Amino acid sequence: MRPLRPILSRLALASAFALGLPAAVHAQSLSELYQAARAYDATYLAARAQAESAEYQIAQTRALNRPVAALNASAVGSEYRPLSYERGTYNTASASVDASMPLFNRSNSVAIEQAERSLASSQAALEAAEQDLIVRIAQAYFDVLAAQDALGTTRASKTAITEQLASAKRNFEVGTATITDTREAQARFDLATAEEIAAENLLRTRRVALDTLVGRIGTDPKPLATPVVLPAPQPADPEQWVSTAEGSHPSIRRAQVAYDIARLETERARAGHLPTLDLVATAERQRVGGSSVAINTSSGYTNTYSMGVQFKLPLYTGNATQNRVRETLLLEESSRNDLEAARRNVALNARTALFAVQSGIAQVKAYEAAESSSKLSLDATQLGYRVGVRVNLDVLDAQRALFETQRDLARARYDVLVNTLKLRQAAGQLAVTDVESVNSLLAR
Repeated sequence: MRPLRPILSRLALASAFALGLPAAVHAQSLSELYQAARAYDATYLAARAQAESAEYQIAQTRALNRPVAALNASAVGSEYRPLSYERGTYNTASASVDASMPLFNRSNSVAIEQAERSLASSQAALEAAEQDLIVRIAQAYFDVLAAQDALGTTRASKTAITEQLASAKRNFEVGTATITDTREAQARFDLATAEEIAAENLLRTRRVALDTLVGRIGTDPKPLATPVVLPAPQPADPEQWVSTAEGSHPSIRRAQVAYDIARLETERARAGHLPTLDLVATAERQRVGGSSVAINTSSGYTNTYSMGVQFKLPLYTGNATQNRVRETLLLEESSRNDLEAARRNVALNARTALFAVQSGIAQVKAYEAAESSSKLSLDATQLGYRVGVRVNLDVLDAQRALFETQRDLARARYDVLVNTLKLRQAAGQLAVTDVESVNSLLAR
């Protein structure tokens, strides 16, 4: 049989042409596709718009403690007939400017504090959305590479089986092998054809998913540079990751803000018992005109100015205030438990993510050792087949074991990289710099 490496190289090139893939010179890096997704992904853009709108919400709430003014105008006409021989009309037109400004209103002040706290929650939500986008683009990116590798190994296996099938037929024709070898090779060839079709379809669907995420057609991710060196997670202690996550994870920050807002809502409800004091002012100009059979027409203007303070103290609200306080106390307890649940979930996810990375690195090392062993096993089996101590089925099994090991090794490497990003996400530390770190492992 011919060496495997030339076969794999030719098959990778043939696969690219067969599937209409872009040439390698046009391949995109993870960083490039991430930037494209950042400008296209609807989920991320919605989160960014939501975060930006929070600033305007705060501006609206701050207006509660600022002066307000309104222009009022009215015109009234009336007719009177006090006696049978007397008739008259009066017209009144007035315009006024009314202004007021809160001097003391605890409810409004608390509402402003709540709005300012909500800005931190919106920023944390945006940070979480950006981290989620990084993980999604990395997952889609390496899913395409894994599908490419699976198709390449499937086609290489099919080519090797084709050659083994031809060898079995030649040996049968010259009488050095039985028909069993030929039928076994034919069965493996048919199975490899079915697997190739499935691998082609998987690659197409993976490419469509990546194209949809970045808003491009015909994306072509760059492969990992060889030799592949996977960085180990640092620190290796899961409790250090948990400690980091509890201090900076977006979900904990959002839960903390929700708890703070719930406590302020209780204070706002209690403010229903407190008085309010407002500064009020009015400037009015009024015109009165009229006519009468018995009375001469008369008209005139009147200007009125007033300024003062308005004091209000709730005396009885039908127990609405008391019941509102009881409700907010229970909602405050609910938010406190939500915060505790967020902390526990983050701690669990951080530990799980670290274990996944550590297990993945160990699995990669095991697959690398298995790949070397499978190559040696295949060489020995081929030699035994040539000297007559091994049958055709043994060679086919050895070939299949090697190709499956190579496919699984590539998938395990991609999983380690994606899980490393998920670990950073679980700790609330995932950022664009982590994308660049993974990007540095790709071929130039």
